[in-house]
Amino acid sequence: MIDLHTHSTASDGKLAPAGLVREAARVGIEVLALTDHDTLSGLAEAAEEASGLGLEFIRGVEISAEFSPGTLHMLGYFVDPADAELEQALSWLRGGRDDRNRLILERLAELGCPLDPGEVAALAGGESVGRPHIARAMINHGYVSSFQEAFDRYLGKGAAAYVDRAKMTPERAVAQILRAGGLPVLAHPQTLALERDAMERLVESLASLGLAGLEAYYYSHSEEETAFFLSLARKLGLAVTAGSDFHGPGTIDSSLGVGQGNMNVPRSIADALVRRHDQSLQNQPLR
Repeated sequence: MIDLHTHSTASDGKLAPAGLVREAARVGIEVLALTDHDTLSGLAEAAEEASGLGLEFIRGVEISAEFSPGTLHMLGYFVDPADAELEQALSWLRGGRDDRNRLILERLAELGCPLDPGEVAALAGGESVGRPHIARAMINHGYVSSFQEAFDRYLGKGAAAYVDRAKMTPERAVAQILRAGGLPVLAHPQTLALERDAMERLVESLASLGLAGLEAYYYSHSEEETAFFLSLARKLGLAVTAGSDFHGPGTIDSSLGVGQGNMNVPRSIADALVRRHDQSLQNQPLR
């Protein structure tokens, strides 16, 4: 098994980077990518743990980008964690996340669900606070009974306490990942909420700017959606990736490597991604 889309406590996951790697090894994952939201801070810990366990590890990140009507996230694989320009861009995005959290808590208070910011921060364990931590606090206070209810009623896009946040353009996200030596891959494309013709035009446009791949295998993709994205990737010469978007137990209904039981993805997918990255390095001009 492989899993190229996971999250740790460095952003809004529930397992520490090393704990995530140990869990991946326990369930039989052979290749794992850590792709925390807008941060590279968990990569060193995860890579060290993976090395000790003999698990192949891919450095990653997930960048939020502006888009309408749906949601656009860009995965970056093999990025250089020491790249100063990428870190500066991610720091700007994290600042927007902090502003967003404050506004969400203000809206929740107005809706009769007050929460202590310190309590929410404690649930994040000192790492970046995200909506899953707010959802956990809401459950603890009895405002909702589950993560699903928290997002459906309050925290999901379009819900009562939802607040958008600072994002970069898709074009800039692609460029930032490329400049950091990485491969940009469009995450969970079905969340773009586009008809197929419009989807193809968008992906083709991003491919012309350097988009390298498409997350065709994703825990919430239907068989029809997966088949379409695989076909689109072949047509445009893009790499294919696969991810559960695992955030940890008790969050979204997706398990490492298998998603909702629909993600039996071979290692060859990850091996092809590694080869594509190696080829991109060979094609880079000398500096």
